[in-house]
Amino acid sequence: MRLQLTATRALALQLTLLAALLLAACGSAGPRHGSVHARAPAPAASKPTPPTPPPSAPETGDEGLMLGIDVLERQDFAALRGKRVGLLTHPAGVNRFGTPTLEVIRRDKRNRLVALFAGEHGIYGTVLAGVKFEDHIDPATGLKVYSLYSGRTRKPTPAQLAAIDVLVIDLQDIGTRSYTFVGSMRLAMEACFEANKEVIILDRPNPLGGMKVSGPPLDAQWINFLAPIQMPYVHGLTMGEIARMAVSEPGMLQVTDDVRRRGRLTVIAMRGWSRSMRWLDTGLAWVPTSPNVGNFQAVAGYPMTGLGAQLGGFRHGIGTPYPFCLLTHPSIPQAQLLRELNARQIPGLRFSPRDITVPAPAGAKDPAPRAISGVYVEISDWAAWRPTELGLHMMQIAAAASPKRNPFAAASTEEARMFNVHFGSNALWSALTRDGARLDVRGIFADWERQAQAFQQRSSRYWLYR
Repeated sequence: MRLQLTATRALALQLTLLAALLLAACGSAGPRHGSVHARAPAPAASKPTPPTPPPSAPETGDEGLMLGIDVLERQDFAALRGKRVGLLTHPAGVNRFGTPTLEVIRRDKRNRLVALFAGEHGIYGTVLAGVKFEDHIDPATGLKVYSLYSGRTRKPTPAQLAAIDVLVIDLQDIGTRSYTFVGSMRLAMEACFEANKEVIILDRPNPLGGMKVSGPPLDAQWINFLAPIQMPYVHGLTMGEIARMAVSEPGMLQVTDDVRRRGRLTVIAMRGWSRSMRWLDTGLAWVPTSPNVGNFQAVAGYPMTGLGAQLGGFRHGIGTPYPFCLLTHPSIPQAQLLRELNARQIPGLRFSPRDITVPAPAGAKDPAPRAISGVYVEISDWAAWRPTELGLHMMQIAAAASPKRNPFAAASTEEARMFNVHFGSNALWSALTRDGARLDVRGIFADWERQAQAFQQRSSRYWLYR
């Protein structure tokens, strides 16, 4: 019996040692699912060094999609323990159940939330587009709200950051370059890195999915708050992935390389999201990110028609129930516009006539409702749809509608500047002003697609999801 027990103990010891070796090997395989720490490495002189590629988003079983805030809560807010927390967010910063991130963090009394930061539209989304607002006290929480859209500064100041140890950013983007939340994130990262404050990004889905890339690249001359990162107009990245790219590639953040390299960035990745998922596939309710982006149709319509309505006379449904999806032009009757668009056979799109009546705008001299006859745009084939192609056709149609006066060549200095602030392509502007109705739509779009695919290949090293 003694001999049998000794053999058994020997076998158990061997199994224990083998298990320890296997555990050690597995433990060094890579970061745990849910959070990705990205302190920018020192790049080689010839090319930047990317962060360690993360694993694919883990399966969540019956839990469904977990947003960054859900994962942070599941991790018992470990990343916030013992730290004074500032939060940059907006109404669409909610957990998977629709509870605002502000409340999720506050309801755990161990968290020390000490300040709020707000970009365009404010913490509660009540401020209209382009309207500046000042610092104020949030009546619901008693916390100071620092305005990053005051007109004086869009970047947190050292004084505003003095009271915090970490800035948590939870902003829902729409996957399109000319939207101010990526700009707010970039400026906040720069300020925090300069002040030696940690940044935590709570990641959220790109509502257009992670595979669509389209539109003009951004010339360095036109980097601005609306277009803060050189990437295609539709970029195919989440906010967390954009942050990882910005902290790793010299020149994307407007800070010195020393500041960038020592910057502390943590991305709390989602669980259960994949690049093939549109917002409609997530099972989540859409919370408006701005007054005119109240549903997924507007999210998809934004890159389709927004650029084409910048100059040339087109309107795209703002002020109607179909923002970014209802086209009208003062010189082109509805039936003619419908024929023109259908004749172009733009992949993935369907056009139909739509007649509506809308109330007069507030303060209008004529209070009578307005009748609008337009062309409704909808996506008929998601796989075939190319998000920015329609906008190019709209520009060519607008130029053809004014044969004696190319609206792009006749633009004022300010009109031209605003167009390029959004579009950011000197090559396109030169072609529009030179060629007008003879614009080579197919050639220009093919060049955009080639450059967009190259960007996707380069940026894939920063992907958090497959």
